[in-house]
Amino acid sequence: MDLRQLRYFVVLAEERSFTRAALRLHITQSTLSHQIRQMEAEIGRPLFDRTSRRVMITEVGETLLPSATRALREVDEGLREIAAASDPLLGTLRIGATHTFNVKLIPECVAQFGAQHPAVSVVVRELFAPEVVRLVESGDLDVGITYDPQRRDRLQFEALYVEEMVLAVAADHPFAKRRRVRTVELHKQRMILPTEASATRRIIDDALRSVAAQPFVAAEMDSVAATVALVRRTQLGAIISRLAAPGAADLRIVPLEDPTPLRTPGVLTRRGAAQSPALRSFVAILRRVALGQEVKGRRR
Repeated sequence: MDLRQLRYFVVLAEERSFTRAALRLHITQSTLSHQIRQMEAEIGRPLFDRTSRRVMITEVGETLLPSATRALREVDEGLREIAAASDPLLGTLRIGATHTFNVKLIPECVAQFGAQHPAVSVVVRELFAPEVVRLVESGDLDVGITYDPQRRDRLQFEALYVEEMVLAVAADHPFAKRRRVRTVELHKQRMILPTEASATRRIIDDALRSVAAQPFVAAEMDSVAATVALVRRTQLGAIISRLAAPGAADLRIVPLEDPTPLRTPGVLTRRGAAQSPALRSFVAILRRVALGQEVKGRRR
């Protein structure tokens, strides 16, 4: 049974006449009759009772009709969306992201999106996670790329991947030659941590608290670039995203374990809000690029 036969069946059920149904479908009555008989042979039950004067749908046909109608409607809707997607997209797409994602993920996604939809203007704002949440919720941003918010009353969050946090130290730091460091070993170590307003700080604090580790917080910074610059110049360690960690000879990236601090980046949109074709296209690119970056991160 194929979609063409389903369409023939639905039209015949609506018209209750082979003549009218064939005219509506732009086919011959013999073709229509043949296709309906093929359907009935496949099902093993008659779909219509035929007389010389009328066509009546059977109980089996009545059972099939709602599902067939729904299937055709969904296929037609999908075809309309595909046709619409082939038209040039216009307008403005407003994106909010925290610093980590603006390092690699967002530039790559915006580059790919711009190549596909050059008529769409893209506005990217680098914000702290609470600001991303607030502006998506208010409708001032179309989409946010951030971490899973604690409160989701009017928000929809789609996780992209699970991200490992790692220890960044200078090349001459005592931990620089280690293959891995247990989180408990950060106890009393001089560290740079994000500010307490940061969602990342909460994740790091939870990991430290789970093993009763209390490092000495020598500095608090939310900028990853500033944090890495300070790590290079001092004997301070920092916990940063593996994906945001720059590759450099004067910096060492050491995995943390027992436990490994984990973050869940994702796509944040307003629950129930209509999504433009531009937004759907950007999110599709975001999923694909994020998956590629996650795989690269795991291979390191």
